[in-house]
Amino acid sequence: MASADTGRDALAQDFVQFAVDAGVLRFGEFKTKAGRLSPYFFNAGLFDDGAKAGRLAQFYARRILASGIGFDMLFGPAYKGIPLATAVAIEMARLGRNVPFAYNRKEAKDHGEGGTLVGAPVRGRVLIVDDVITDGGAKREAREIVIAAGGTPVAVAIAMDRQEKATEGGRDADYSGVQYVERQLGLAVCSIARLDDLLQYLAQHADGALGSYHQQVLAYRERYGVS
Repeated sequence: MASADTGRDALAQDFVQFAVDAGVLRFGEFKTKAGRLSPYFFNAGLFDDGAKAGRLAQFYARRILASGIGFDMLFGPAYKGIPLATAVAIEMARLGRNVPFAYNRKEAKDHGEGGTLVGAPVRGRVLIVDDVITDGGAKREAREIVIAAGGTPVAVAIAMDRQEKATEGGRDADYSGVQYVERQLGLAVCSIARLDDLLQYLAQHADGALGSYHQQVLAYRERYGVS
């Protein structure tokens, strides 16, 4: 029987391959929000057609359902979380788990139904669906929105955990954005793949076109990474 770690690795490796093939995971030199020069860049906004979005939702749904996290509904924070929560809800229904979902607007609507929330009533245990966690600030805001609406936020599902130090006051912190969300916000974090999974993928493709990036990503991990 395959272990849980083996199952996670297989799903994560498939996801990394998918992200590379889709052009969502790119290699080179990219400036991050923290001002660091990263040898890789993950842009979930490039899952930009029906086929990619559908397959992305499959990865999310499989990881979420395998995580064992108990939840009653999905919440997608504006903006990237909106199509993600929608697509994941559709995929879960296809798999036999039909759950309601909601999302927020950045600006309140002053006509029609009004307000900033759209979709199902926010109640019960809420799983927040988003693309990545940088410093945890956006997830803190989403958590507050859910609580104010009457729900109980329990977890966050993301595509990629960079396993990278957050910044605090312009300096490197000793924790990652994911660790901040887990420790300070009290939310479980479920990620499809992590930086460690990317490193494993690059090591397995060391003889190919991406071979030169393994050492660069590894050096970046050693400088900015967290365990």
